[in-house]
Amino acid sequence: MNKKRPKHLALHLIKLPLAGFVSILHRISGAVLFLSLPLLLWIFHSSLRSIETYSRLIEILQNPFSKLVCFGLLWAFLHHFCAGLRYLAIDLHLASSLARARSSSKWVLGVSLVLTILIGVSLC
Repeated sequence: MNKKRPKHLALHLIKLPLAGFVSILHRISGAVLFLSLPLLLWIFHSSLRSIETYSRLIEILQNPFSKLVCFGLLWAFLHHFCAGLRYLAIDLHLASSLARARSSSKWVLGVSLVLTILIGVSLC
């Protein structure tokens, strides 16, 4: 056994493949969506309560910071959705080879970013 192994793993020096980044972003986007659920439910509740609260909510959502937060949540949803479809395809052995797994991770990033831009621009 090699006794000269490092005692501490230098995580900043590890080079992850693209599929690793997609996996980490899938977990982060899922956590962000879960943690933002109370905010989204409050927005939905406020929009349905009365016309005054709806008007106030529209004023809040016109703020550029609010738009940026909504844009980030939209990306988190679309990335989580596309990556979930990728993992479903891998589980069904449709993309089980290394080349298909690598190309599907590129597709997940590309499709989620393009859909985020298209939907985000159409909503703003």
